[in-house]
Parts: sequence; C-alpha cells; structure tokens
Amino acid sequence: MPPDALSEKSIPTRERLITALDVDTHDEAKALVEQLGEACLFYKVGLQLFMAGNYLELVDWLRARGKKVFVDLKFYDVPETVSKAVHRMRDCGAEFATIHGNDAVMEAAGAVDRSAGGLKLLAVTVLTSLDRGDLDDLGFPEKMSIEDLVLSRARRAIAHGCDGVISSGLEAAALRKDLGDKFLVVSPGIRPLDNRTEDDQKRVMTPERALRSGADYLVVGRPIRGAADPHRAAMAIQKEIESVFAI
Repeated sequence: MPPDALSEKSIPTRERLITALDVDTHDEAKALVEQLGEACLFYKVGLQLFMAGNYLELVDWLRARGKKVFVDLKFYDVPETVSKAVHRMRDCGAEFATIHGNDAVMEAAGAVDRSAGGLKLLAVTVLTSLDRGDLDDLGFPEKMSIEDLVLSRARRAIAHGCDGVISSGLEAAALRKDLGDKFLVVSPGIRPLDNRTEDDQKRVMTPERALRSGADYLVVGRPIRGAADPHRAAMAIQKEIESVFAI
C-alpha cells in the first residue's frame, strides 16, 4: 500500500493499539489488564462484559489506571433511545462509542453535544465476521460489494455527525481515497502473520497492512489474550506499529 495512506493524525503511537477485553468476568478483564501493563493503553469493552454487570464500574476502573476506553455496545434502537444512550455515555469518560443503524439513528446520535466529554462516535459499517455470502443471506443485492456497502454507510455516518467508522482494514484504502482523512477508521479483525488461527473473523488483515491502508487504530483481541504470553504478544504488535510510523 502507498505510504501516503498512513494516518497523519496526532495519535500517540502506543495508543493506536486497542486491546479487546472480550472475556466473561471483571476479574478476567482486570487480570489481563494488569498482565499487559504498559504494553496496552487503550481497551475495548463490549457486550460480553456488559452482560457481566456493573459495566460502568469497569470503565471507571480502567480510567483510574490511566487507560483509555472504547465502549463497544453498538447502540441500535429507535433514534430517541440511541440519543439518550449517547448522552449517558458522554459523561462516563470513554473515548469511543459505537452505533449502528439507519440515517435517523446516526443523525440522532450525532446531534448529541459531546464537546465536554470528548466522546467520539464510530458507526459500524460491515462487521468483519461477514463476507459476501452473509450479505446474500441478509438480502443485499448481488451487485453491491462489501466495499460498496462500507463506503455507503461511511458517507452517511460522516454526513450525520459521526466522528469515524468501524471498518476492516480491507476497505480502509477505499475509504481514504473516497472520503479523505478527516475522520477516524478503527479496524478490527487484525491478525499478526504468526497468528492465523481459524475463528469467526472472515475479513482480516495484518497490523502493518491495515495501517498502510489508512486505519488510525487497530483492535486486537484473540491474538493477545489467547497468546501463551499476552504481554509479549502485545509488545510485538506495538513494535510493528512503531516500525510503520518510524521516520
């Protein structure tokens, strides 16, 4: 990928890696955070931990340790309900929150004043667990590719006040070419070259390729938490990120 696709945003390099805390309990999450230490400064907390209860207490626990938090609950409901959920998240100290849905939902969420807390809204485009066959199952026309759908959703999200999108690194280059670099691209489905195990992620990319395609942040879960040495695995990814941005 061309080097000019690299993000030029003033994001500390160590914060470009977001570790997904996709575990069952607070104790498991806290143990992983403590094990990773300074190898990870940014964490994604999603539905799995939401179901463990006391979700915002875990967000507070992470922030008290100097960590940044990505609230990944993919808010999707009637516009007024999503708007109120964003209002609530605005005051919890999280950096990112995800939303899903049509134009009315994104417009309602994007209209919430988030200037005080600094919360940034990320619209989900197409989950990295989906491929063309899944789009067929969902009823999308055959002539619409995954890239077309990602671009369509991203255009609407930005127009309605979202700060960025969740997108596979596979579509990041097209997003940058079509929509520029004024919004955030957060890419899950990241798999280091030495971690190509089978799982439910179908559209994956290595850290370097995703960054060179235009991703601002990388979300990594299983390759870190499932490693024999999670700290070492996270540091290897951090070193790869640093090498990409080295001048």
